[in-house]
Amino acid sequence: MERIAIVGASLAGLRCAESLRREGFTGALTIVGAEEHLPYDRPPLSKEFLTAEFEAERLALRAAPYEDLKADLILGQRAQSLNLEARSITLASGGEVDFDGLVIATGAAPRSLAIADGISGVMTLRTLDDAARLKAAIEERKRICVIGAGFIGSEVAATARGLGLNVTVLEAGDQPMLRGVGPIIGETLAELHRSNGVDLRTGVEIESIEQIGEEVRVNIAGEASVDCDLVLLAVGAAPVTQWLESSGLTLDDGVVCDATLLAAPGVVCAGDVARWPNPLFGGESMRVEHWTNAVEQGMHAAKRLLSDDESAPEFSTVPFVWSEQYGIKIQAAGRFSGEDRMEVVHSGTDDARLVAIFERHGGISGVIGFSEPRRVMQYRRLIGAGTPFDEALGASL
Repeated sequence: MERIAIVGASLAGLRCAESLRREGFTGALTIVGAEEHLPYDRPPLSKEFLTAEFEAERLALRAAPYEDLKADLILGQRAQSLNLEARSITLASGGEVDFDGLVIATGAAPRSLAIADGISGVMTLRTLDDAARLKAAIEERKRICVIGAGFIGSEVAATARGLGLNVTVLEAGDQPMLRGVGPIIGETLAELHRSNGVDLRTGVEIESIEQIGEEVRVNIAGEASVDCDLVLLAVGAAPVTQWLESSGLTLDDGVVCDATLLAAPGVVCAGDVARWPNPLFGGESMRVEHWTNAVEQGMHAAKRLLSDDESAPEFSTVPFVWSEQYGIKIQAAGRFSGEDRMEVVHSGTDDARLVAIFERHGGISGVIGFSEPRRVMQYRRLIGAGTPFDEALGASL
């Protein structure tokens, strides 16, 4: 293999490029990125960057000179299409990138709502440019309405409250993240918002969004509308796969890969765009939009691309994600939903400290903790070891 192209110049793509060089690949390496920026860290965009704790320079993912990678960086260019037979990528500019091996790491993009089309006061948050626009808007305005109480929406809500804004959060579910964590943890998250002065409205159906002068009005079925200066849509993300629709690759809410992250001969995937059967969870097909997964898959994809089929290891991991809201560190690991059995195994005098574990098929499948990083990581190891749930329940951690 003499030419490798990586499409996606963010965390997964960068870690893959670095791993390719560490693994001894000396051929031509091309990295294509839709944004004009060098790879940067996304988690601070909803927190420290908005508060001016972090300047853009502190977001850089690589301290060493990019010259050391000996890679051709093509930034500010979207991949338009992929021709597997010709082993070629066509860029939006009309240029082409030829390859022998390909890494797909195009990540995900924010979902939108049709009712928000054309409303200038509505924003989404994914990129550094998005965050810069949101930061400028927050500095000038006093009222923000966040639609969606997932991690991104909740983090921005917490950050905005810390900056003194009036914050309304609208959530379609009966509680924040209800389907993901269940009613007990959902209610704890709801109380976290409300105790910090957020007007959290759950179980809402948004009928329309209007621009009224410099204000935005969000109309809710059966309830009073919300008037604000700014709306943030935080209703999830979709994998960036449009450019692959004529490629012949299997697409299903991501690029479908085998257990080694191979999507086709000489083509691997990493990060938010990759859907693969995770051997640690009985081969359950999953796509994980978390920082740790992007790093791990980027490194694994590099090794997979350079290995032969017979020696290729499967990629298995216990997914891990964290969030910080109102000074509380929320961490979760594993695979679980609100329908799984859940037991609280540790709680403090208030909701600031809590650990709960989840059961699937008789084993511990997940853990969520509030300001309990040591215990969360210990339970993560039990999940990876396939520990029976009752044994995990009785563990002294």
